[in-house]
Amino acid sequence: MSDKPSPFTPQQALEFMQKMWNPFGLSMPGVMPPPAPGMAPAAPPFPNPLAMFATLDLAEIDKKIGELRVIENWLTMSLNFMQMSIKTLELQKASLEALRAGAAAASEPTPAPKKSRAKESE
Repeated sequence: MSDKPSPFTPQQALEFMQKMWNPFGLSMPGVMPPPAPGMAPAAPPFPNPLAMFATLDLAEIDKKIGELRVIENWLTMSLNFMQMSIKTLELQKASLEALRAGAAAASEPTPAPKKSRAKESE
């Protein structure tokens, strides 16, 4: 390793990262300064941004995977239910159209049977 000093101090590196993640210097949700004396603590406008960083605890990761699998299964079940509902309605529509077509055909007057030419010549 070289003996050259680092171009950044730890404080400068932290400030650089803060500027990269928050270029406008807005207060970061979840990392709010303490309220002034006598003031009620303000609720953060967004969820805690620190929650998006991965944890190194395997139990927490397994717990999160389990939660996401439950959500995935629920969404899959909802999707399947929605597809089944659409197919049921399509079948119902086709059945009603067939019944209406049959009813319309049955209600049309039947034409009188034509006499055959052989009988006309007699």
